[in-house]
Amino acid sequence: MQKVDYRQLELNPFTVIGEESFLLTAGRPDSWNTMTAGWGGFGYLWQQPVVFVFVRESRYTFSFLRDCPSFTLSFFSPEYREALEYCGSHSGKDGDKAGKAGVTPLDIDGFVAFEEANMIITCTRLASVKLDGTVIDESLSDLYPQGDWHHMFIGRVEGVYIN
Repeated sequence: MQKVDYRQLELNPFTVIGEESFLLTAGRPDSWNTMTAGWGGFGYLWQQPVVFVFVRESRYTFSFLRDCPSFTLSFFSPEYREALEYCGSHSGKDGDKAGKAGVTPLDIDGFVAFEEANMIITCTRLASVKLDGTVIDESLSDLYPQGDWHHMFIGRVEGVYIN
C-alpha cells in the first residue's frame, strides 16, 4: 500500500459509493468488525477532509463505531463482489466473517483494513448523529417502518492508501 495525499484522488464519489460497495471496518487491531456499506460520501467540513457513513444500531459494527474512534473504508475491485456480499449478509458475532469471505485483515497505522483492497481510507470519528427527527422529507420514513433510523458517522480522513 502506498500512502497518497487525499487531494490526489481521482474518483467519482457517486459511483465509488453509490454504485459499488465498500467494507466499513471499526475498532482496533485486537477487536474489530467489518460490514459491507453502500451509503456515505466524501466532503470538506470543519476545515478538514471528511467521510460520512450510515449504520443502523442493529448492526454489530455499530457498537465498534460508537465505542472506538478509528474506522476505515476499504474499496475493492469487482472480483471481490462475492466477498462483499458475504460480509453484508453475515454477522461478525457469528464467527470470522472476513476469513470466510476471503479477505485478509491488515493493520495499517493502527487502523484495521484489508490487504486485498485497492484503496483504503483511514478515519477518526468526529461526530455521530441519529437521523430520526432530523429528516425533513417525510417520504423517507417509508424506508424505516420499524423506526430503526441510521446514525451518520462523520470521520476525519487520516490517510489514503492505494494498492
